[in-house]
Amino acid sequence: MIDPVNKSKIPDEWLEKAAMPREELVEGIKNGRLVVLSDGSVLKRGYTTGTTAAAAAKAAVLSLQEQVKTVSIPTPVGLRAYIDVKETDRGYAMVTKVNNDHESDITRGLEFVGNAREADSIIINAGEGIGTVTRGGLQAKKGYPAINPKPMEQIKLAVFEAVEQLGLKGAEVEISLPRGEEIARQTLNSTIGVEEGISILGTTGFVEPWNDHLGEMKGDLIRCSDKVVLTTGRIGIRYSTMLFPDYTVVLAGSRISEALEAATGDVIICGLPGLIIKWGDPDVLEGTGFATVAEMVEMEPEGQHLRRAFEKTVEKAKGARIVIVERDGTVLMDSGEKK
Repeated sequence: MIDPVNKSKIPDEWLEKAAMPREELVEGIKNGRLVVLSDGSVLKRGYTTGTTAAAAAKAAVLSLQEQVKTVSIPTPVGLRAYIDVKETDRGYAMVTKVNNDHESDITRGLEFVGNAREADSIIINAGEGIGTVTRGGLQAKKGYPAINPKPMEQIKLAVFEAVEQLGLKGAEVEISLPRGEEIARQTLNSTIGVEEGISILGTTGFVEPWNDHLGEMKGDLIRCSDKVVLTTGRIGIRYSTMLFPDYTVVLAGSRISEALEAATGDVIICGLPGLIIKWGDPDVLEGTGFATVAEMVEMEPEGQHLRRAFEKTVEKAKGARIVIVERDGTVLMDSGEKK
């Protein structure tokens, strides 16, 4: 069986170890909500801020003519997300971000509000609680709401579906988060250049689970792999799989050091520059005037600060090959074959 979100193969013996009824487990995997581990443990995925915002937007439009209790939302990986609607009124909807098994997801339970009216086209506005980008280097452009391109596309598609269903020409929707600015104070948004709210994110539409037990399972996978790529996110997984098809690709996230300690074979660390360079040189931004590594890469892709930080990263990797890729898959830096 193949996991439809991360495209990884799930061995049948893992499914057999699970205590959950087989039919229920398989259905949960197929709809993207469940992740099964090698010992049969089952963890629950959540939905991203992008998926939740899309649900609030679609529900708000549908509520112009209908009573809405649940909405079906498209996700970037092709699955549908089915999300309950907490409150609706004519042109108004509130959706709560669902719980998941990611221990550090501070946006679980956050309320997303959509306010909609008929219009001649589809227009998406960011309201209270969605941050504004104040620096370069991020996916959303400086001066614009902190809604990344992929979730913005998802939101527009969800609204388009509602407009088609109701037979409207279009709809103007404002998405807001009443507690967004409060939650943002618990994040690094202000440090990286997002002010007065959270960011609307998500490349798959789903939040991957993470807890200490999952870390142990990934450690087992790394130890048993002769050739492994440690990567930091969804984009890293995609390009690592393309660049190194003979390697086992493992999502290490920000826990690169732990993953590296578990590795016993040929190791490559591959992904976007943000987490990898910051891991290799925690002080990379000091005295540079840049707020993020992404901003540094955008402004000075061949500058001395980045080059020096990369050298420190290679040194910290203790023999592992470091491959830094950009969002389009271009290899930005490569330490070469392991010596």
